[in-house]
Amino acid sequence: MLELESTLTDRYQTTVPGAVRRTLRLGKRDKLRYVVQPDGAVLLTRAVPVDVPDPVVGKFLQFIASDMQAYPQRIRALPATVVRRARALIKKVKVDLERPLRSADE
Repeated sequence: MLELESTLTDRYQTTVPGAVRRTLRLGKRDKLRYVVQPDGAVLLTRAVPVDVPDPVVGKFLQFIASDMQAYPQRIRALPATVVRRARALIKKVKVDLERPLRSADE
């Protein structure tokens, strides 16, 4: 475990120690996320921008769109058994489309 300190300026600013910057892979203008724990401890992490599209998902969706345009004759409806199985899997899942998504570690 590594313990480091920094000092607040008169304007409540501080320099993030180099070891922390390297560990979190921080660069200039990156955002930080603070999680205040019930015991008063604060967890500092690198904030993940929510408006940045996932490059893997983007490439996959581009591939699907290109394939559908190039080979529209290959597009088929899902078999009824697959649709029934999917519905059964999500039957008791409640979804609130207005609620923000959370990461797996929250």
